[in-house]
Amino acid sequence: MKLRRSSLSFFLGFLLLSVMSSSMARFVVEKNSLTVTSPDKIKGNYDSAIGNFGIPQYGGSMAGNVVYPKDNQKGCKEFDESGISFKSKPGALPTIVLLDRGSCFFALKVWNAQKAGASAVLVADDVEENLITMDSPEEDGSSAKYIENITIPSALIEKSFGETLKKAISSGDMVNVNLDWREAVPHPDDRVEYELWTNSNDECGVKCDMLMEFVKEFKGAAQILEKGGYTQFTPHYITWYCPQAFTLSKQCKSQCINHGRYCAPDPEQDFSTGYDGKDVVIENLRQLCVFKVANETNKPWVWWDYVTDFQIRCPMKEKKYNKECADAVIRSLGLDIKKIEKCMGDPNADSDNPVLKEEQDAQVGKGSRGDVTILPTLVVNNRQYRGKLEKGAVLKAICAGFEETTEPAVCLSTDVETNECLDNNGGCWQDKVANITACKDTFRGRVCECPLVDGVQFKGDGYTTCQANGPGRCKIHHGGCWHEARNGHAFSACSDNGDVKCQCPVGFRGDGVKNCEDIDECKEKKACQCPECTCKNTWGSYDCSCSGDLLYIRDHDACISKTATQGRSAWAAFWVITIGLVLAAAGAYLVYKYRIRSYMDSEIRAIMAQYMPLDSQAEVPNHVNDERA
Repeated sequence: MKLRRSSLSFFLGFLLLSVMSSSMARFVVEKNSLTVTSPDKIKGNYDSAIGNFGIPQYGGSMAGNVVYPKDNQKGCKEFDESGISFKSKPGALPTIVLLDRGSCFFALKVWNAQKAGASAVLVADDVEENLITMDSPEEDGSSAKYIENITIPSALIEKSFGETLKKAISSGDMVNVNLDWREAVPHPDDRVEYELWTNSNDECGVKCDMLMEFVKEFKGAAQILEKGGYTQFTPHYITWYCPQAFTLSKQCKSQCINHGRYCAPDPEQDFSTGYDGKDVVIENLRQLCVFKVANETNKPWVWWDYVTDFQIRCPMKEKKYNKECADAVIRSLGLDIKKIEKCMGDPNADSDNPVLKEEQDAQVGKGSRGDVTILPTLVVNNRQYRGKLEKGAVLKAICAGFEETTEPAVCLSTDVETNECLDNNGGCWQDKVANITACKDTFRGRVCECPLVDGVQFKGDGYTTCQANGPGRCKIHHGGCWHEARNGHAFSACSDNGDVKCQCPVGFRGDGVKNCEDIDECKEKKACQCPECTCKNTWGSYDCSCSGDLLYIRDHDACISKTATQGRSAWAAFWVITIGLVLAAAGAYLVYKYRIRSYMDSEIRAIMAQYMPLDSQAEVPNHVNDERA
């Protein structure tokens, strides 16, 4: 029977409650310093809780003028509708908008204020209580459109402080405050330690999409910092345990491993279809072990390659979220699969898994860091990061964790450039012989895409295979097909007839890619079958000879007598000569006849012209009868 979403939510809520109550959960609100600089009557320092969206200015500060709108004071509607603008005039202080809590999401209030020109937002609590962290909404398609575009910082302030600010503003005082994030992240030395609490589930909605996008964006910067020894990064994964009373239930069995010790919510929130929570736990465990094995080889940054490649190549939507796809990614990165499997252990064992047990213990806050209850969570120098999970914002927070003057160059530049294809070819397909690769380095990281070489397009997944396709493919390293040359003879399994398959040439057999073995036509009786023939196999072909004075004719696979051959040749020569002589005589006769006739005609015309002048000739003068004077 299908479990309804409400039942699922109750069950998962019970799991979380069990874990947090048993560990005496302690959520720490990350704060920044807020100082009122005017008017004098309310000068002083006040607490404010950093919002978990937008971009806090870690390592910096902002001075501004506080404004409390006369209309739309909760900020749940667009301020343009009321004709309100918070844009600062040239030379004026930035505008910090004060809004009341309630009626809509925190993030929507900030978004509406940002669109109206605000530089920062303070939200006044509506009840007297300890400060909380303003978080972004859960899975909400409409909110996702604006959350990712929020770029201004925000903070929650206590109700009493909010009333103090409102009273000062209403009395006509100019209220100026200074928001300071310089001490929001500890900065004790020249190395920053940070951790990311993440999840391999790619079907959990907006937050999962934002998390995956961040991992892809931040990978290049993270790897540069790690390779340079500037940071020490550690990934973590949240799991829960199933209460003892439910360990044998269908829900716990489908969502947990190791007999209910380590669980994750169902990806689709439907126990009857798709992947189960235990599939997510197993992949989370695999990613932890990928990090541990890579760390043992002094290449912890390979974790970023694995996670991004797994997301691209093994999505749940395409039903590839499985061990086979994960192993293919691991192999492409040159990691030891056996070590990773040994690290993962047996998910069916009725015992603790050391790796996941360590993760559950780490979820509980220690020192200045509170319990990890928000997913994803970034912790920098044991202080939880609050704000938008975006490359530039996170890089600022990490750089704020370095002791002054010890920041690496990346913190002082406006961009991070990295060529990921130089390390292990980026995990992409490569033909080392032809010096061709599918790895392309881009600003956002490398992509594995089959290349276009000399007009020939390669096709494939870009990770494990790329095959030349179309006319001219055999010019590029024989189209990836088998080829070999011996004793002046060369053969290739590639053909430009439009067929992309590699096929061994005549005289060979094999897969056409890695090998083509010479066929022994003599043993297989494919040649020299006449009784008088003697067969000798050669590489790619064969030679046939005949006994005695016989001559082998390959086209007929037969032996004939050399004498007969010579006789036939003599008669053929005789007839060729005879026919040639006849043709020569006939030609000579025709030439002779034409020349004689032409000569005789000219002589006759000359004689006749003397006695019988032609009409065309002038009369010939006759002097015989001339009378002389």
